[in-house]
Amino acid sequence: MGRESGAGNGSHQADGSPTKAINLPEITVKALVLGVLLSVILAGANAYLGLFAGMTVSASIPAAVISMGVLRLFGKTNILENNIVQTAASAGESLAAGVIFTIPALVLMGYWTNFPYLWVTLICGLGGLIGVLFTIPLRRALIVEGSLKFPEGVATAEVLEAGERGGRDVTYIAMAGLAGAIFKFGETGLKIWPGVVEGARRMGTSMAYFGSNLSPALISVGFIVGINIAVLVFLGGALNWLVAIPIVAATAVKQYGWPIITEVANSGLPQWMQFTGTGADVGTTVSAVDWANEIWSGQTRYIGVGAMVVGGLWALISLRGALFQGITSGLTAYRSGKLEAPVKIPRTEQDAPMKWILFALVLSLIPIFALYQSVVGSVGISLTMAILMLIAGFLFCAVAAYMAGLVGSSNNPISGVTIATILLSSLLLLAMMGSGNTLGPPAAILIGAVVCCAAAIGGDNMQDLKAGHILGATPWKQQVMQGLGTISAAFVMAPILMLLHTAYGFGPATVEHPNALAAPQATLMQSVAEGVFAGNLPWTFIIIGAIVAVGIISLDQFQKRRGSAFRFPVLAVAVGIYLPFELSVPILAGGLIAVAVGRAQRRFAADSEAVTTSKRRGLLFASGLITGEALVGILMAIPIVVTGKEDVLALFSDPPLKAWPGVLLLAGVIVWLYRVATKSLREAR
Repeated sequence: MGRESGAGNGSHQADGSPTKAINLPEITVKALVLGVLLSVILAGANAYLGLFAGMTVSASIPAAVISMGVLRLFGKTNILENNIVQTAASAGESLAAGVIFTIPALVLMGYWTNFPYLWVTLICGLGGLIGVLFTIPLRRALIVEGSLKFPEGVATAEVLEAGERGGRDVTYIAMAGLAGAIFKFGETGLKIWPGVVEGARRMGTSMAYFGSNLSPALISVGFIVGINIAVLVFLGGALNWLVAIPIVAATAVKQYGWPIITEVANSGLPQWMQFTGTGADVGTTVSAVDWANEIWSGQTRYIGVGAMVVGGLWALISLRGALFQGITSGLTAYRSGKLEAPVKIPRTEQDAPMKWILFALVLSLIPIFALYQSVVGSVGISLTMAILMLIAGFLFCAVAAYMAGLVGSSNNPISGVTIATILLSSLLLLAMMGSGNTLGPPAAILIGAVVCCAAAIGGDNMQDLKAGHILGATPWKQQVMQGLGTISAAFVMAPILMLLHTAYGFGPATVEHPNALAAPQATLMQSVAEGVFAGNLPWTFIIIGAIVAVGIISLDQFQKRRGSAFRFPVLAVAVGIYLPFELSVPILAGGLIAVAVGRAQRRFAADSEAVTTSKRRGLLFASGLITGEALVGILMAIPIVVTGKEDVLALFSDPPLKAWPGVLLLAGVIVWLYRVATKSLREAR
């Protein structure tokens, strides 16, 4: 493999273990500038995707490809320099996941009317840096000494090594990015077709519902995570929308009759059966689509809450060995660092000094305490919250790091561990502050926000450190760039959130914001925190979800004993239960495309180079679709904010061809994705 300026650096064996590395420049001026710039851009793109779909995807590979394309314009570069760029860029992208899962809840619950720059930056920056610090003592235990695969870390290393051979792969991500951008502009900007196709009808005393989002990004999510996760997400959606919602509807109709639109709220009905309106709508029957969405919003999504809480606790139980190993490894490294080392530590094993890590973690308690003190006004409660945050941050950062090693950053159940944090924090604060306290819910969200940012950073950073381990990078230099990428993204998160909130709105659609970003995780966090203090959480559905989770865990353990490759990670099903069904359908479609591509690859298993190229190109093309669609979502917010009009660029108020243009174009994107992923196989015939 020919390489510029140091051939042979970073190559690895077939089992993924590194070979001897050459010491090449890593942190350079151009790498710093590009890493920070990509961190900011990808943070914005991932913020949009997460608020829209409730799922985020690791940006390590797109960042690596972009880095290779850009740095080549400056002439001499090397593989470790590109690795440093993607390390910083992916840190910013992963921070966005932690932010959008929690912080919008503070606006949704009315605690904030906007996103105050100082507080948002402080929460993001501290949470992210804590995540960086916690992953440092875990690196040796999980990467060097552990047997975890870290699939996206290995894939990133593969992409960087392939880039040393040539930059052709940049073309695939550029074409896909353009396609995703055009698709999103046609739907959101020009409004030539709607973004969702859905329908429901009454079936006796119940209903039947089906819907699908027309999104290349969601197709790509399913393609990247693979059929196992895609099927489980869809299964969770089907359990809710095709089973639970019809049962709840049938029970309610027998007791109250089918809901109708009234002029005023009817206090004799449950909240999720009350629909108010004016004019000609009054007295008409509520559509099956509207009622299905209301039942999901007010009742059955809490099945997902119960499943996520149990799933998060199960993850902690499953990882108890890794947690203990990570803690003891970090303490051992600290004690060893205080002694005279008889042998110099190799460059490729040099982490940031443990004494500085411990000092920074203790120091972080001061601003965190000040933040909580400004909310609750009690020294005792604020100190308890700060200590709880630090303990939960380490535990869940370790969980996220371990899960990233098992299933990758894109599949990491960050929302599940955050829900567990917020629920437990809410119960603790309830005992300390009393029921009905209006400051309790935002205080719980603030704990969850810092922990969520730390966990999101922890999982993604371990992927980058795995890639660096394979390529022969210097760990402490990567850790410095992870911190820099985190801080860079933290400085822009408040304006991005404000821009999206002003343009689209968050949460359920309203007259003012008919195309509001669902912000599913943030809405869920709000409901859990407020429900604990108000005493009105639908505990029946939460308990049902917990029971469902226990059953899924038992099934997964059975599959494990059988040695089956198809597993049932409970948090994947829980996410599907919680998400709108329209998001699960294209994710399943993407998983099916991955199956079709996989079958084609197995027919050419003897040609390992063609198969490797096929996997890489498919992954790059899917990542490009996500990036293009997400970036247009950000850019479209600008004219909407400037003009104050949701349909400022719309060609039609009511698309004349309905959803058909979107359906046909999405079918074309699917075929294109399949052909790009299998092109190298056809050429190998």
